[in-house]
Amino acid sequence: MARPNPELIDALRRTARKLQEGAPYEWGHMGGCNCGNLAQELTKLTKAQIHAYAMQRYGDWNEQVADYCPTSYMPIDLVISEMLQAGLAIEDLKNLEKLTDRRVLARFPIEKRYLRHNHRDDVVAYLTEWAALLEDELLAKIELPKFDAVEWQPVS
Repeated sequence: MARPNPELIDALRRTARKLQEGAPYEWGHMGGCNCGNLAQELTKLTKAQIHAYAMQRYGDWNEQVADYCPTSYMPIDLVISEMLQAGLAIEDLKNLEKLTDRRVLARFPIEKRYLRHNHRDDVVAYLTEWAALLEDELLAKIELPKFDAVEWQPVS
C-alpha cells in the first residue's frame, strides 16, 4: 500500500475533484484513465503526453507497470518512477486501474463495494476513500506530547 503523505493524499483528492467536475475521462486512454488522471496530478504532464509516452511500449497500465524498469529511461517508466516517488507502490497502480484494493473497498458499505473500474463516479468514490484511508494512516502515526492539564507541563 502507498506510503501515506500529505502530498499524495492531496493529489488523490485533486484528481477526484477534477474528475467529479468533468475533467476528461476515458478508461481506454493511457493519459485519461484512472492511473492517467492521477499521473497528470503527480507529474504535471498532460493527458496527451502521458498517452504518447505509454504508446512507445505495448499494453495498458497493468502491462506497463508489470514491465516497469526504473533504469530503462523509457518515458512511461519515468512517469511511473515519479508516481512511485510520490509514495505509491506498483500494486497501487494495478489496483487503481481496476479499483480493486481490498483495504479501500472494505471502507465502503457492502452494497457499494462492487465498483466499476471504467465509470467516472466509481473512480471518484475510490480515489476519495483511498485518500481518507491514507489520511487515517498518517494521522495514526502522529504522536502528540501529553500535558498535565493543571500546569501545562509535559508529562513524563
